[in-house]
Amino acid sequence: MADNEIDTESDAGFDAGGVGVWTDEDDFEVTRERMIAYAEATNDPIDAHRTGEVAPPVFAIVPVFNALLPAVLSVAPVEAAIRIVHGEQDFLFHRPIRAGDVLTSRARPIGFAGKPSGSTVTVHIESRDANHELVNEQWVTSFFRNVDAGATVGDPAPAHDVGTAGAPVADVRAHVDEDQTFRYSPAAGDPMPIHLDEDIAKLAGLPGIIAHGLCMLAFTSWAVLTEVAGGRTDRLRRLAVRFAKPVLPGQDLTTSIWDAGDGRYAYESTVGDTVVIKNGLAEIV
Repeated sequence: MADNEIDTESDAGFDAGGVGVWTDEDDFEVTRERMIAYAEATNDPIDAHRTGEVAPPVFAIVPVFNALLPAVLSVAPVEAAIRIVHGEQDFLFHRPIRAGDVLTSRARPIGFAGKPSGSTVTVHIESRDANHELVNEQWVTSFFRNVDAGATVGDPAPAHDVGTAGAPVADVRAHVDEDQTFRYSPAAGDPMPIHLDEDIAKLAGLPGIIAHGLCMLAFTSWAVLTEVAGGRTDRLRRLAVRFAKPVLPGQDLTTSIWDAGDGRYAYESTVGDTVVIKNGLAEIV
């Protein structure tokens, strides 16, 4: 094999042949009821979200779920799925989602990277409306715990670490309810068993049921919107984080926000002294 050729089968069964290949398009009709259910399942206090006037920003993951999983598993082996957790998430919003939108989504893996501690697979997703206009783009990085892909292929997600310095402009505290995962799962359409089944979560090497990363991201999104954007979803252009540690039902989450200038806000979330969400970036206009 020549030096510039890619080995399309990695040591752990990761297939580089899927990198750059779009999935089939998948359609999703947005209803007011589904948006309200998502707001309620994420303890969202913003009136426009709870009445279904506009979708919470992280709701954007719901219409793309059927495109995301096939993209991930087009490069990662199915047998590694029990080891998957959410590594990073990056939303680029072109406009908010509203009831009546019919969104067409497609996804493509853009790269994967292997290490002995675990491997990442990064997928780029785009959602368009009935006029074929972009509504949002997403970069989703999945982390396969203790699975080594044996190679690094393609590209990572865009960088989003702007750093934190000085005193935060706000600290927002929220409680993760004991039944949070059981409410979030149907609202989001996410049936991953590590969030619902204690035995399966422990089999995967976790301490027990963990909160969905995107549910915790939704908590941070409304924290940012209420503190620095006047509760207006249409002002949010980008929302990106790295998930550092799992959050357990019943814990308290504190989101600290720093003004990074030019409409950018850095943030991180902690449980006690443990950082659970880091490298947070919100861009507000």
